[in-house]
Amino acid sequence: MKKSNLALAVALGAIAQHAGAAGFIEDSHATLSARNFYINTDNRDGAPTASSRSKNAEWGQGFDLRFISGYTQGTVQFGVDAIGLYGVRLDSSRENHGNYSGTASGGTIFPSDGNKAVNDFASLGVTGKVKISQTELKLGTLQPKLPVIVTNDGRMLPQTFQGGQITSNEIKDLTLVGGQIEKAKGRNSSNNENLSIAGANASSNYNTGKFSNKFYYAGGDYKLTKDLTAQYYYGNLEDFYKQHFLGLTHNWAIGPGVLKSDLRYFNSSDDGKNGNTAAYYTSGNYNGFASGKGKVDNNLYSGLFLYTVAGHTFGGGYQVSNGSSDFPWLNQGDGSSAYLTTDMQIQKFARAGERTWQARYAYDFATVGVPGLTAGVIYLKGSDIDTVTASRTEITGQSEWERDITLAYVIPEGPLKNLGFAWKNAMWRTDLANTRSQDENRLIVSYTLPLF
Repeated sequence: MKKSNLALAVALGAIAQHAGAAGFIEDSHATLSARNFYINTDNRDGAPTASSRSKNAEWGQGFDLRFISGYTQGTVQFGVDAIGLYGVRLDSSRENHGNYSGTASGGTIFPSDGNKAVNDFASLGVTGKVKISQTELKLGTLQPKLPVIVTNDGRMLPQTFQGGQITSNEIKDLTLVGGQIEKAKGRNSSNNENLSIAGANASSNYNTGKFSNKFYYAGGDYKLTKDLTAQYYYGNLEDFYKQHFLGLTHNWAIGPGVLKSDLRYFNSSDDGKNGNTAAYYTSGNYNGFASGKGKVDNNLYSGLFLYTVAGHTFGGGYQVSNGSSDFPWLNQGDGSSAYLTTDMQIQKFARAGERTWQARYAYDFATVGVPGLTAGVIYLKGSDIDTVTASRTEITGQSEWERDITLAYVIPEGPLKNLGFAWKNAMWRTDLANTRSQDENRLIVSYTLPLF
């Protein structure tokens, strides 16, 4: 039995003996969330292929049931959390399924049965937790949201991970976090899979892809003042990459509004087989690598500045991706997130050599008497991208841009409180070789019901 499974079994055994203790039941709560999700992707320019159809469209209903326990009493306290996920296909033809070729593990929002979407899929996750003073250990299903590992929740059902994490708040204003992840369950999957990066994952085809089952991470947040927070985190995907992160966020009251500054720096380098074995290489442009893939080598700097006043938020930012490779992050090929100010609806704008500027505007209609209604638009332009042509000739100076629009409304009170509606529209254009531009629409109806 793996160490993490053994520790989880011990924790659950202790919980069973103390389940009646005050706090475990009284502080427990459960919620049921429903998300009706439709997505339509229109691939433009160029001819369709087996892996790049001109249109992908799927529609489904997802359910997310969560139980969060309190803790037993005593110096060593025990608890347990659980998450149950279930998705039902409402519409997804073979022609419009995101995995038309049948080579990947899933489509846009559903797992695949050959090259067709399954009728439904489900999964269950359990997390044992132990707390001593202000230090908490969790073993089992995790959903970390940290600079070096971010859970994706951009589809019908969320991504989850398997592993262990310890969080400590023993020192005032300092939060320390450390953990190890062994598996990931994609947002369109009910299976736990090993870990990889773009270029080596082979679109989640386990017959050709290369994977690891060890991702280590550690770091902390320190509040220098009530408005200034500094961060450092380290992540290591064994045999793929090592990554250091430094971050600084600051809120500054200026006139009638507040200016938020968000500065980030990532240093990423190769680890183990990624440094010398082609099957473990990542995607990007590499001097001396005719395949267009090579070892991880990336430095990424970014700054984002947002000014909020009277319901309006104006923002702008700039990001530089230096080095010979694209920015690396945990990516099994089934959809994932990275802690970037440029991680948008379609693209991430973190290719080798890329320089990206962005402009943002958002408005909260509560200011004019319509609470729950929000709208926003983001525009990004990336240039100086390094890449390779179809003949594997190195080129530079390629570009891309994306425009995202979001309109959302959540009923703030009354019998339908928490019922939400959202429309997300994105347009992406590029002159990258052998790459098709995209338009995408997402329609989402969501509702969260507190059970107890």
